[in-house]
Amino acid sequence: MSAGSAASRRTVLRGAAAAPVAGLALAACSAPGNGTSADPTPTSPVDLGAETEIAKGGAKLFRDHNVVVSRDAKGALKAYSTICTHAGCAIDRLQKTTLTCPCHGSEFDAVTGKVVQSPATEPLHELPVTAKNGRIIAGPGA
Repeated sequence: MSAGSAASRRTVLRGAAAAPVAGLALAACSAPGNGTSADPTPTSPVDLGAETEIAKGGAKLFRDHNVVVSRDAKGALKAYSTICTHAGCAIDRLQKTTLTCPCHGSEFDAVTGKVVQSPATEPLHELPVTAKNGRIIAGPGA
């Protein structure tokens, strides 16, 4: 066996070892909730729970529905999709009223939907939200 063929085999083996790792990274970015495949908004009204769960100046993340609901200082409810406007990842962390995307670290204000930390440049998509019979209802037709 010549030195040239050993080097070629080594190059091929390195490439073969790297391919599964690259495939895992691609799969992680395209898995449901971690890429553009996540549904950005509820497709019908969803009952998110008791209106009393959200205090003035506070927010609550509803991961199962990709929605955050907040209440401003005057008591008005706001709801936003928690699909990041940068790469379509599902936001899974809320600290006080700051949402943080797990994919690239974009941060959003849960009360206004505005970007507070890039790389995202577009605000979160606002959703219709109402309080009916003491329950928070968000999504189309709410």
